[in-house]
Parts: sequence; structure tokens; C-alpha cells
Amino acid sequence: DSRIVAITAAMAGGTGLDHFAEAFPSRFYDVGIAEQHAVTFAASLASQGMRPVIGIYSTFLQRAFDQVVHDVAVQNLPVFFCIDRGGLVAEDGTTHHGAYDLAFLRHIPNMTVMAPKDENELQHMIHTGLTIDGPASVRYPRGNGLGVTLDHALIPIPIGKGELLSSGGDIAIIALGAGVAPAMQAAQRLKSEGIAVAVVNARFVKPFDAELITHVASEAKAVITVEDGALQGGFGSAVLECLADHDVNNIRIKRIGIPDIFVGQGPQQRLREQCGITADGIYRVAKELHPTFENVLVTS
Repeated sequence: DSRIVAITAAMAGGTGLDHFAEAFPSRFYDVGIAEQHAVTFAASLASQGMRPVIGIYSTFLQRAFDQVVHDVAVQNLPVFFCIDRGGLVAEDGTTHHGAYDLAFLRHIPNMTVMAPKDENELQHMIHTGLTIDGPASVRYPRGNGLGVTLDHALIPIPIGKGELLSSGGDIAIIALGAGVAPAMQAAQRLKSEGIAVAVVNARFVKPFDAELITHVASEAKAVITVEDGALQGGFGSAVLECLADHDVNNIRIKRIGIPDIFVGQGPQQRLREQCGITADGIYRVAKELHPTFENVLVTS
């Protein structure tokens, strides 16, 4: 598709767009350290029939929030944001953690917000994003993939539809993005101990799969949400809002994610352990919840 152009703000190497630049030099633009201009420039191109893709770090997209809202979303333009370094990014430290993108993007009208469970789903989401006739985003963590097999044929993912990975159980783990793999690992450990667990790969923060989430939650006695992002206003908050709006109650709910602190520097796995965004962290929360189903409480 010759309408596809790539834009970045001095992050070509970090986002991998340097490879696109080599292959399609006339369709690549590096605007320098000017994130606001990158977004407005993309909106201008989209208004003239192009399909701009912005490769940007989560933390630096914050600088262009006004342009995302006014120049892209209000006009409902097909700008696709590929948000790199979503979540905890390790050695780059506090300023580079991508903690807030889920929270500040999900309340913008017209915006689609996706997060893949692995690199295979990521390629399908990128394909999907390029078919959406409006603003869309996909966020993914820093680092290598999980080593899963990549499909050769790319298939659009149904917009706003999650994926039920494991059904039934007293506990429902509703996970997003990098939280899905540890959720599955925790579920397998719990099942080996005789604790039935349902696992949902949410895939979308917006549109939100209220039908799937409410169905799974209503069959459980406890719900755990898992995300590699800020808890305040993030994916877990979206789940709470959904359950409240659909009168799903009488269950215990625990959210796992980045707490209300500025996380420091360190190896990515260690930082995830500090926040509980690991299989062990999810397992411990589930074990704490399991013997207390009779005491209904919503907590964070």
C-alpha cells in the first residue's frame, strides 16, 4: 500500500523504523525531537488520503497528547500509533517507563487501543490497525518477543474482541499485553493445585469487550486484572467500570500493575517482580483470594 508512510521523532533505530527507511526512503520521515509536530504532520498526511504510522516511545507520546486529541481524534483521522516501550523499560530509568499510555488514550473518543500478548499477535494487530478508518494504537513492551511461531498470513483481529484462553473456574484472570503470558503461567500452577482458573487475553482496552469480560467475571468468585501499566485509570480501572456498569458484583477484585509511584531503574524482570507483574506475583494474589471468597471486597 503506497499510502503507508512512517513517521518518528528521533527514534528510528529504537523503534525499528530504520529498516523501513532503508526500504522506502521516500515514505519515511524523521522529524527530530518534536513529538507534537510528528503527530500534527501525520494528521495532515491522513487528511489527504495517506495512512501514516507513527513509531514512538510511550513516554514521549505524552508530549503530544494535545495533538493526539485535537489534530487526530477530533478529526477522526486514520493515524496509527505504534507505541514502543509500553510498560516497564528497565535500565533507561524513571523517565522512560511507559506507564501512562493506556490511561490517557482509552478516554479519547474515536481511539482504538490494542495490546498484544506476543509478537505473533502484534503483527496481526499492526495489520488490523492499518484497516481501521480512524485513529488507532497498539502498545508493546521493550525487549525481545516470547519466541512464538509467526503466522505467514496476516488476519485482521475483530475490533474490540478479547480472547478466552482458558474457561471456567473460581478465579478469572483478565490480562492485557505483557500480562497475558505470566497470567497463563500462574493459571497452570493454580490448576495443578486443583484451583480452576479462567484466563482472558483482553487484546483491546478500547473498544472494550464488555460481553466477554462480564460473562467470565459473573461465573467467577474472584477476578484478577493484570497489566504492564499504571493502575490509576488503566486497564484494571476499565474492568472495574465495566463490571459496575453491568451490575456484576458479589466478587472480589484485585488489580495488578504499576502502582502510584515513579518506578526506578533496574532490570526489567526485577521491576516487574516489584510490581507483581509476574507469574509468581499473580499466583500469590490468587492464593490470597481463594480462601476468602465469602468476603466480598473490591480492592487494588
